Amino acid sequence: MDDKETLRVGSAIRRRRRALDLTLAAVAARSGLSVPFLSQIENERARPSMRSLQRVADALETSAVELLSAADSARTVDVVRADEGGPSTAPSVRTLVRGHHQLHAVEVTGEQDAGREYQHRNDELMYVAEGAVEVEAEGRAYRLEKGDTLHLSGGVRHRWRATLPGTRLLVVAVADHAEVAGP
Repeated sequence: MDDKETLRVGSAIRRRRRALDLTLAAVAARSGLSVPFLSQIENERARPSMRSLQRVADALETSAVELLSAADSARTVDVVRADEGGPSTAPSVRTLVRGHHQLHAVEVTGEQDAGREYQHRNDELMYVAEGAVEVEAEGRAYRLEKGDTLHLSGGVRHRWRATLPGTRLLVVAVADHAEVAGP
């Protein structure tokens, strides 16, 4: 592969490992590879041979082909125009980053179910582009208006709702780690 075609398989391995809630040590034990080597692969400092990749895939209960197909391109530039991105999970949610990347960003317009609670493993940033939002986090209520931002550390349970018509909220988080909190 030339440099432009190099795939970042480490990011796919990390996503899969985290989805299975495994530590590097657990994957090392399952694959017979060392923790430092696996860390280097995940951080794109080492490229695994096909044999090593297959051992990692087996440890992650998948295939090398699946990991390669989920890999990120080494370098990407992608513009999502205002009329693109389309709704993702609801008519009021527009995905701002296409594909599988470490960064996840959405634009939310209008009302959101205020009863729905969220919790993310990693940090999240909310930016109010238009309107106003009320956020409840860690037992406190926060009112955000146009131009305000709110940073939530990983693990913080929170819920939010738009308080003005036409509210637009930008939410940025580390991908594959956002989930609705349990009861």
